[in-house]
Amino acid sequence: MSTALYRKWRSQTFDEVVGQEHVTQTLKNALRDGRVAHAYLFSGPRGTGKTSTARILAKALNCSAPEAERPCNRCPTCQAITEGRMIDLIEIDAASNNSVDDIRELRDKVGFRPSEGRFKIYIIDEVHMLSSSAFNALLKTLEEPPPHARFILATTEPHKIPATVISRCQRFDFRRIPAPEIAQHLQRIVDAEGFSAEPDALLMIGRSAQGCMRDAVSLLDQMFSFGHDRVTLMQVQQVLGAVNTQTVIEFIGAVAARDAQRGLALIHKLMTDGASLTEFCQQVVEQLRAVMVLQMTNNPALLDDLPAETVQQMQAQAKQMDLATTLYAIKRFSTAANELKGGFQPQLPLEMALIEVVQGEATAPPSVVVRTSPSTAAVNTEQGAVKPAAQEKQPQQAKSDDQSQPKRESIVDVETSRRLWARWKEFLGVVRSQCGQQATAALHAVRDVAVSDHVVALAFGGNEFSRNLVAKPDVLPGVAAALSRFMGREVTIECQLGEKAVLVGQAVVVQAQATDGPDPLIEFAVHDLGAQVMQSPTPSSQRKRQTSPTA
Repeated sequence: MSTALYRKWRSQTFDEVVGQEHVTQTLKNALRDGRVAHAYLFSGPRGTGKTSTARILAKALNCSAPEAERPCNRCPTCQAITEGRMIDLIEIDAASNNSVDDIRELRDKVGFRPSEGRFKIYIIDEVHMLSSSAFNALLKTLEEPPPHARFILATTEPHKIPATVISRCQRFDFRRIPAPEIAQHLQRIVDAEGFSAEPDALLMIGRSAQGCMRDAVSLLDQMFSFGHDRVTLMQVQQVLGAVNTQTVIEFIGAVAARDAQRGLALIHKLMTDGASLTEFCQQVVEQLRAVMVLQMTNNPALLDDLPAETVQQMQAQAKQMDLATTLYAIKRFSTAANELKGGFQPQLPLEMALIEVVQGEATAPPSVVVRTSPSTAAVNTEQGAVKPAAQEKQPQQAKSDDQSQPKRESIVDVETSRRLWARWKEFLGVVRSQCGQQATAALHAVRDVAVSDHVVALAFGGNEFSRNLVAKPDVLPGVAAALSRFMGREVTIECQLGEKAVLVGQAVVVQAQATDGPDPLIEFAVHDLGAQVMQSPTPSSQRKRQTSPTA
């Protein structure tokens, strides 16, 4: 029975650990100076060498070779650790041994001296899986362990570890390994195993591993089982379900040229060929990200993990597309990649993303205006449905109309604004009967109103959701028709954000509440709280007229 490559090629010395020099160099210096800590915390993504480095450190602490050669991998202790038969190296999987009883058993045995080496090494993998009680049981031992014991904790989720545990350890963060370094390590494995491989194939394996060396080596092992002595790019693409790089570049070119027909044809061909649309969408996002980097920096050296020919094609695409289109395409295709999980039309999210990117990002105007005429609006009293006569104008047509016609200054009707605001609850009842509960709930968010001759501005405060709901093309016509009939004249509705309703070109500052008339606080106290008015309040305007300056 053959051994898996990721086990066969596990790092055995500090120099063999790939991409973690900041960790290995520090540990080698600590061993040289005799400053090895009693507890370490190795954190980082999976497959980046945490457990392998922990075993190498255990070898170095117990190796019998001269200090400069540790670990030597030749002495009996090093060989025992390599073969997994070292009694003084205790590896605990916290995912399955996470109870307080397991840690208590560890604490009871840690006092016994080592049987073979100088130190007893405890490696606790996935330590974040320990229960709270188990962490509490481990605290005292971590703080003051016996002189012959060393602890190495490994985790992929350090944020789940209590701060009291982290403070008792020296922490090392393992990083994702860059794709070029993974490709170089894979090339050494390929040469040692007697195979051959295309550099682009190894580079694609490195990129697909996303910084995880174990995944990359496992995928290379799978390629060796493909049945050929040479690993090619086409084989890797077939195993990954990836699409030819040229197809991705052609698709990005269709986006840059805003050619939806060519892009849809490519998607159809991918479906016919049985390619993975999810993998293709991820490749598109990866390529668009590279285009964005070139647009922002114009520095091809930042894309050293890509073939030179591909980078040249991306540079041409970076000049074809503007940055705003690139950013929107990245957002849209990233969303589509998450939506490609099934359905009776699995390619539909990708096709919709393509069309939306080609047509441009849809931007909602700050205020949506719909004009309805109460004289021509038909009301179906039996069904309670409102049929507006005037339909919503297209944005471009409305813009041209505004440019062709001279702007008229809007005079704010303060008194009408006050009356409409005072009867707002009554109007909401009309909307509920004619437009439904959804529109009524959204209109409850209105904070202020302003009325001119033919314009009513509604301010929704900071509630953008309610503003957008009322401004929807299938909601606003009915609300505008109801408001026109309620006020007895044709009005235009403007939906705005902010605490104050503002009319464009207004000649008078809008006030939602007038200073004259009954005080709303007094009305609330009388009608809702049962209070009695002992003296009728004098309107502020009358008080001003009655007051005369004194000599």
